[in-house]
Amino acid sequence: MSPDVAPPLETEPQPMNEFSRILGIFFEPKKTFDDIVERPRWLVPLLLVILSGMAYLYVFGTHVGWAGYLHRILDNNAQMQRLPAEQRQRIFDIQLRFASVGGMIQIAIAIPVMYLIGAGIATGIIKGLLGVPMRFKQAFCVFCYAGLPSLILRALSIVVLYLKNPEDIDLQNPFASNFGALMDPDKSSKFLYSFASSVDLFSIWILLLAATGLKAAGGKRLSFGGALFAVVLPWAIWVLIRGGLASLGMMG
Repeated sequence: MSPDVAPPLETEPQPMNEFSRILGIFFEPKKTFDDIVERPRWLVPLLLVILSGMAYLYVFGTHVGWAGYLHRILDNNAQMQRLPAEQRQRIFDIQLRFASVGGMIQIAIAIPVMYLIGAGIATGIIKGLLGVPMRFKQAFCVFCYAGLPSLILRALSIVVLYLKNPEDIDLQNPFASNFGALMDPDKSSKFLYSFASSVDLFSIWILLLAATGLKAAGGKRLSFGGALFAVVLPWAIWVLIRGGLASLGMMG
């Protein structure tokens, strides 16, 4: 009789470091999200997304300048046009003075808040509506890593800042990756322009990544369709709210 051969021991997969995770999001998202939900860490991807947004605003302010952009925003605001010229100039001067710093602060606050709200809503839908257990920290980490394609968008947008005429640059939509790029922001409906700008290739990429990450966190009990529903529903509601605010002149 031949001696029994012991089955080979299965080795545990090695934890991924942050660099491997960042690359993995672009090349092996499913495997990478398996590691992320097993060992949720969020600081590095969150900082990268925030810093990329700040870098874009810095280049815009130094290369293009805020004066032309603010003039266009204020000149197309019906409420502003009803004010006396001196008051409009005073408002313009104040906004110009704080535009760069204010934009940086807004990015530093808005991105984490957006991820927190998105993760909270997604966790609520998956746990409360779909009945699949999930930790909020896992969902938050998923959103932080899913936002990494915005690094590519910011890098491409910075390139566009140097290639295009500064007068033709739209701060909110510098890179033609959505339907809003085919519209004139000054002549189109504010609601339609905001909606068209939101249907963006990078936004779709981020939504698909977030759904992949939530599916990894939910395991076999959560389908990819259910995970996608949990991220698309709040995104669609926000797009409608953003369009409504834009139509009222409350958002650029």
